[in-house]
Amino acid sequence: MKLLKELIEIRSASGDEGPIKEFILNHVLSEMKHWKVQPQIIHGKGFQDSLILVFGKPKTAIFAHIDSIGYTVGYENELIRIGGPRIIEGTELVGSDSKGEIETELMLIEHEDDATALKCLYDREIDRGTNLTYKPNFREDDKFIQSPYLDNRLGVWVALEVAKTLKNGAIVFSTYEEHGGGSVGFIGRYLYDHYKIQQALISDITWVTDGVQHGKGVAISMRDQGIPRRSYLNRILAIAKTAAIHFQLEVESAGGSDGTALQKSDLPFDWCFIGAPEDHVHTPDEKVHKFDLAEMVKIYQVLMEKL
Repeated sequence: MKLLKELIEIRSASGDEGPIKEFILNHVLSEMKHWKVQPQIIHGKGFQDSLILVFGKPKTAIFAHIDSIGYTVGYENELIRIGGPRIIEGTELVGSDSKGEIETELMLIEHEDDATALKCLYDREIDRGTNLTYKPNFREDDKFIQSPYLDNRLGVWVALEVAKTLKNGAIVFSTYEEHGGGSVGFIGRYLYDHYKIQQALISDITWVTDGVQHGKGVAISMRDQGIPRRSYLNRILAIAKTAAIHFQLEVESAGGSDGTALQKSDLPFDWCFIGAPEDHVHTPDEKVHKFDLAEMVKIYQVLMEKL
């Protein structure tokens, strides 16, 4: 879990993904000599802070977003949400501004008109526009991993695990997913125009619900806000069953992902969200079962070969 811990410690709220993109790029450059196939690395001008790895003759792309939820400091240490963090008073937050490193706590201020303001408890005014994210706190036992930002550092970690043995395929490290999307459209267009890729798998983390539980395998989403094409979904399910993957079927009415952004584009992409379920979503205490994570790695390895 060393790599996962390192990924979690990097601050990368939506719109500020540069540091984690550079970390992933340096990791790839250092480790790819040990991989079965050395990928073409695509990044830089025209790709913002996203990163694409292309292996062999790709038919399918894995999308894993590298941004996270958090807060932007406004006026007089007011906090403005980035994405959808769950509001818990006393949550420890970290960041840095022109005066140095910051470690603070979230506090709720109740006003006479019943309105609630979010502020951070600090002994000076923090620079406007400073991003604050959850303080890293990685915990592990025999069955579970618990930490802030398992969504979506685990999705990134799975993609990097798959990269070790991937012969043909693409891996996309995308941006802005937690705050409305932003890179999936132009990356999808690039992959479609240059490699004729029309299939995607969304390596992300989903929720523990009444129908999706810890320890029962990876979740294959039949729908959320978006609806994947049933014929593509059926192919995935058939491959998973043949490979004896332990999986759970997820059916939700809300929520979205990079897959939703692909569906809303003008590209003929098929997509499916596949990820381990977590509890305590969008808090500093996100929790994932190791068995579900292991099955997530397996299914991605199999699907990238068989789809």
